Amino acid sequence: MQAGKLRHRIRIQQKITVQDPQTGEQLTNQWVDFAKVWASIEDLSARDFIAAQAGQSEAKSRVVVRYRAGITSDMRIVLPTGAVCKILGPPLADPNSGKEYLTMVVSTGVSDG
Repeated sequence: MQAGKLRHRIRIQQKITVQDPQTGEQLTNQWVDFAKVWASIEDLSARDFIAAQAGQSEAKSRVVVRYRAGITSDMRIVLPTGAVCKILGPPLADPNSGKEYLTMVVSTGVSDG
C-alpha cells in the first residue's frame, strides 16, 4: 500500500460503559476514539460483495489503514463526512508480513455502530 493512497483521515471508535463514580451503576454506553488514522476508502464492486460474503445492502466500502494492533469488529469507523460505518468481520492483515496494513469491509448508515 502506497502512503499516497491513505488520504482520508478517519476515526476508529470503541464502545465503553460509563459508570457513576459514587454508586458504581452502569449509566450509558459511549463511543470514544480508539485512534485517528489515515486510510484508503474504496467502494466495493459486485465481485467484492460476493467475495466478502455480504449482501449489497450491508457491505459498501473497503477501508485500508496502516497496521495497528487492537482493532476489532466490535469497533466502528467515522468517515471524514461524519458517516458511521460498522466493521464487518475481523480486520484482515496484509499477506506478506501481517504487520504493514489492515483491510476492513464496512457498511454505512449504521445508527449505533
